[in-house]
Amino acid sequence: MDEPHETPADTPRPAARPPWIRVKLVDTPALRETRALMRNLRLGTVCEEAACPNLHECWSRRHATVMVLGTVCTRACAFCNVATGRPDALDPDEPERLGRAIAELSLRHVVVTSVDRDDLPDGGAAHFVACIEAIRRAAPRTTIEILTPDFRHKPGAVETVAAARPDVYNHNVETVPRLYRRIRPGASFDASLELLARVKRVAAGTFTKSGMMVGLGETRDEVLEVMDALRASEVDFLTIGQYLRPTPRHAAVERYVEPHEFEDYREAALARGFLLVSASPLTRSSYHADEDFQRLRAARRAAS
Repeated sequence: MDEPHETPADTPRPAARPPWIRVKLVDTPALRETRALMRNLRLGTVCEEAACPNLHECWSRRHATVMVLGTVCTRACAFCNVATGRPDALDPDEPERLGRAIAELSLRHVVVTSVDRDDLPDGGAAHFVACIEAIRRAAPRTTIEILTPDFRHKPGAVETVAAARPDVYNHNVETVPRLYRRIRPGASFDASLELLARVKRVAAGTFTKSGMMVGLGETRDEVLEVMDALRASEVDFLTIGQYLRPTPRHAAVERYVEPHEFEDYREAALARGFLLVSASPLTRSSYHADEDFQRLRAARRAAS
């Protein structure tokens, strides 16, 4: 049974996207080159699999968030467009192909994420490490951000990945705890907080990052409580964006949060001590991640 939420039964859900989240689609040579490279090297991207609204902008800047460990997830979250089912076979050559792609794109900063792989003994932790090492061999100047699943019930997995010292370790809490059973079944808010805290214990100098969606029925007080919990786990960087329904079979948008509310959330998060906050209707975990990483480093220097 779904958990209760704050939208009254007689309140109609929004029918159309407001103008502040309409995205201009562009087709550029750089976008086509990025797409061709991903195809040629047989690399998946979360940009495509999750139907990200920022794909055209990011790919036109030769920035793609690579999704490793296949394109089929072992979980079925109500917000996510990634396919669920029997996972793909693990591809041992994928890390080397990934390193080649990063080098060919001449990326300053790369984001690597994955599907959940609850079928693997380590949840895919060793594969993440292999990807980090391959990128460092092929593109040693590129900074590396990883966005991992929660590795639930996989002892030592988080520590294995954190010990590889990515520049940023991202793990999203996605929504407020009350909505987990409906929106993020199979996950645990407390387990996600503990993951982020463990990264700091293993690799204190690694930036940690987490993100959440709004517009799913959460209240402002609940969002602020999530901020407090993330800061208690020493998270450095918070992203907050509008949830957009990928298909009619996914969770409905309860409301479109207005731009001034995102600014309010940004100010509230900064007041709680986050080094960096990105909060806007189109904010996503890896949107403008390269520029944000530079700001994150500058913020740490200023705070030290």
